[in-house]
Order: sequence, then C-alpha cells, then structure tokens
Amino acid sequence: MTTLGIIGAGHIGSQIARAAVANGYEVVIANSRGPETLAELVAELGPQARAATAEEAAAAADLAVVTVPFKAYPAVPVEPLAGKIVIDTNNYYWERDGHVPALDEGRDTVSGMLQAHLPTSRVAKGFNHITAADITTEGRPAGAPGRRALATASDHEDAAAAVARLYDEFGYDTVNVGPLAESWRVERDQPAYSAGAQTRDELVANLAKAERAA
Repeated sequence: MTTLGIIGAGHIGSQIARAAVANGYEVVIANSRGPETLAELVAELGPQARAATAEEAAAAADLAVVTVPFKAYPAVPVEPLAGKIVIDTNNYYWERDGHVPALDEGRDTVSGMLQAHLPTSRVAKGFNHITAADITTEGRPAGAPGRRALATASDHEDAAAAVARLYDEFGYDTVNVGPLAESWRVERDQPAYSAGAQTRDELVANLAKAERAA
C-alpha cells in the first residue's frame, strides 16, 4: 500500500487525505501545531491514517504533498524528502506571505522556489487551482463528458506522471504545463487559475492566455 505523506493539514491537505484514503492509500499527515491537534481528522479518516510531525510524514512518504502557506516553505524538512517526489500545492498571496520580488517580477515560480529548497527531491505542481471542497466532489470517471482537468508541471517526468496518476485516481484529467519554469501559467490571477472548473481543452486554452509580469 502506498503511503502519502502530507505536510500541511489545512483545507487542501485534509481533502487530499480524504481522497487518498478513499483510493486505498495510507496517509501520514502533519501540521505546524503538533500531531495531537489532528486527532479528530485522523479519527474521521480511519485506520489508514495517522498524525505525525512534518519530519515523520516526510520520512514515511512514498509520495509527499507539501500544502502549507507559501511563506512557510523554508520550514519543509529537506533530508527526509531526499530522492522523493513532492507535490507542491502552494500559491503565493503577497497579502499573507509578504512580497517576494522574484515572484512579483516574474523571475521565479512558486514551485521552482520549493524545488530549490528541496534540491534532492523531484517537485511537481499539483492541486493549486482547485478549491478544497471540489477535490472530493468534482471527480469523474475517465472518459466522462466534461471531466475536469487539472494542471501539473515538473522538471522531472516521473514526478509529473505521479501527479497525473493521482489526478486520474481522484477523477481528473491532467494537462502537463511542462517544466517548473512554465508553472507560472497556472499561478494566482492567471486565466487557468481563475476560471474554476475546466475541461482539458478549456484548461489548455487558458494556459495559453497567460501573461507574465514584466
């Protein structure tokens, strides 16, 4: 059984945990306040889930998910994630995170910065342009008319493929944006981020409309 290590137990992290358990994964989930604060969530998730520290969740993970406020990414443990695929759900909100010139000026990407922090991991963008509630309610079987699509991006083919497999299991099509340098196309305020539910064709079209800060 594959273990999903989730670092961050907010709305997105909790919903990914629910979807993962429903699809047969074991889940080890952590937050910044300590495992004891996750007792209610773990009780809901059942015997396939347990709470842990961020380091423990990272160490246990066959596949990891980082879903913390962007400003907290420097606290993500590096060593336990070495050699592992890490899905980055994060978005940059300067109102919450403070201004980051490299992002404001279009010189870097959110997931590119996490990849730099985790140089021995293989980071892929995922789940950043879907609201938490939709993760467990919007999925449809493969081939279903109007099936929603979600974007990924990575510098590593196996990491992008891992996100695509998880998307498919959760009921979503995948559009691969390319390397992390292109992941700005699905960041905050871009058409693909703002448009809500999109089919594969609609998402491809919205990604093409993206305009980067000068």
